Amino acid sequence: MFKLSEIKELIKLVDQTSIHELEIENEGTRLAIRKPGRTEVVNVQTVPQPHTYVPVSPAAPQAVASVEAPVAEAKPAADTSNLLRIVSPMVGTFYRSPSPEAAVFVSVGDKVSDKTVVCILEAMKLMNPLEAEVKGEIVDILVENGQLVEFGQPLFLVKPE
Repeated sequence: MFKLSEIKELIKLVDQTSIHELEIENEGTRLAIRKPGRTEVVNVQTVPQPHTYVPVSPAAPQAVASVEAPVAEAKPAADTSNLLRIVSPMVGTFYRSPSPEAAVFVSVGDKVSDKTVVCILEAMKLMNPLEAEVKGEIVDILVENGQLVEFGQPLFLVKPE
């Protein structure tokens, strides 16, 4: 479900740009914002489509290919039911550190608290720090540095304290 503050922020971002339409899915809920003359918000229930994101090359960190994962080649998923997920609150580019030469915010094995900054998400040339909002230990980083991420996409798995 989308928070009202998130919807208002997205509407403001669409109004300030040349974008005429924005669609985002999160946990089966789709949000569409269109700007033909006025902004219109629509909430519709849908079934999410699985996608696998594969980095194209380290020389072009923002290049990302989207491919359907073949069912026959899928690895058995590890049991993550006891883990917390830190998800992307927006569409943007994921960065593990504040600059290319700086140390990463967090690594696997690091302890985080609710105010720990875990990454930066760049959206429309704005750098947005993302706080963990959970307490625990980082057990997996699910995306690569420079990868384009979607709204609601899991970024980190955290073992709660």
